[in-house]
Formats: sequence, structure tokens, C-alpha cells
Amino acid sequence: MEKLYVFGTGHAAVTRCYNTCFAIRDGEEYFMTDAGGGNRILGILQDMKVPLDSIHHLFVTHKHTDHILGVVWMVRMIGSRILAGSYQGDLTIYCHDGLTETIRTLCSLTLQGSIVNLFGSRIRLCPVADGQTLSILGHNVTFFDIHSTKARQFGFTAELSDHSRLTCAGDEPYNPLCRPYVEGSRYLLHEAFCLYEDREKYKPYEKHHSTVKDACELAQSLNIPNLVLWHTEEDSQPRRQELYLAEGRQYYSGSLFVPEDQTILDL
Repeated sequence: MEKLYVFGTGHAAVTRCYNTCFAIRDGEEYFMTDAGGGNRILGILQDMKVPLDSIHHLFVTHKHTDHILGVVWMVRMIGSRILAGSYQGDLTIYCHDGLTETIRTLCSLTLQGSIVNLFGSRIRLCPVADGQTLSILGHNVTFFDIHSTKARQFGFTAELSDHSRLTCAGDEPYNPLCRPYVEGSRYLLHEAFCLYEDREKYKPYEKHHSTVKDACELAQSLNIPNLVLWHTEEDSQPRRQELYLAEGRQYYSGSLFVPEDQTILDL
């Protein structure tokens, strides 16, 4: 059975929790998505007992700081292990074709040359196209453009071992153009910036985000049996889970998850 490792659950400006990023674990290997905005990801991986040696596949959704800057730290640490001879295999970083040079440039400006020189050999940048399917950890993973209103962004839908699908819809509200990828999923990972009742306070729509109510109504309309909500504000902690579940269950009848940082969910 695969597991969902939730590293962080917050939006870009959080300080008391980490930015939203996660991994799907299959056996002893991890398919990681985003790395948050800094080196805190390294401590989270250590706390959750996720070895860097078990991460060979990393997907970067888009260029915003809270998703991409932690990638530099992943490259630094894994690159150092490659140079020391303690990392077996290669690291493949998947992203849309507009991000490959961004990642390479960030690393070139901040990391030592010996690590940067690993790009093209032991560290591979793999651009993916809208609708492209690749085999990652033995699972078919289909990447898709979420049609972002801000920075170009991709999500993905992954086939699990029981042939059901898990879909990451990115950190913006669902676009109907993505229906072929989202519809029929057993798990939907969706952003929920705040409670609907707090929309005047946080102004999610101005930021191109959704509320708990919006995400739950979407999942209900698409008959999604399992919904994971994250990329949220942090002011409601430590009651965030309680409050979000209470609002969400008014609009969604499936299994609703509002994980905290460093949560592991069975898939």
C-alpha cells in the first residue's frame, strides 16, 4: 500500500507551519512534489525518517518561492552525497519546460560548481508536457497544465497499485479544463486557503485561491471519494483541523482529510 507523506500544509507566507509539499511512498522509495521555501524541508525529512537516499524523483509544480526554493537545498544535499559516493542512482527533477532553466539558474547562483556540474549526468532535469505520461516508481504518472491565472503550473494524476488514481491539482482552484485528469480520481489533493466564513478576512479570491466550502463542493460534484485539503492559512491553528472539517462536512460527504505537517496517510 502506498502512503502519502505530508511534509508541509501552509501557504506561501506561513511561519508556524511549513509550505505545502509532500511525497508518495511506495516501498522504500519516494516520489516527492515540491520542497517548500527553504532548508526546513531537511529537518522535516529527518523527523519523518525519510532518507535522502530514497528520493530519486522530485516534481516541481511551479516557480513560486514557497515551492521551489527548497529544491535548491535538496539539490545541495543530494549532490553532496553523490560527490561523497554515498548516493546510489540519479536524481530526476520533473517540471514543465519553462522551469528547467529557472532551477538550473537558482542552483548555479547559490551552489558550488562541483554540484552544479552534476546537472546533465547524475542530476537530470526532465521537462514534461501537458498530458504526458511517465513511469515513476512503476506507476503511470500523467502531468497536466492546471491553467494557472498566475505563474504557469502543472499538476499530475498518478495510478496507484490498486489501479485507482490520486490527483494533485496544484495550489489554485480547479479549472474545468482539467476535468479529464481530475474526474474519476480516488484521491484529490486540493488547496483551501481559508474557511468560507473567513473569506473577507483572507480574501482568497483576490489571491486566486479557494475556500474549504469551494473545494468540498467541487469534490462532491465530481464524486471524489477522498479529499485532502492543504495550502492554508495558519492563524486558525491549533484548531484548523477541527474548524475545516466542520465546515467541509456541510458540503462534502466523502472522506475528508485536513492533515497537519508531518502527517502520514495510508492510500
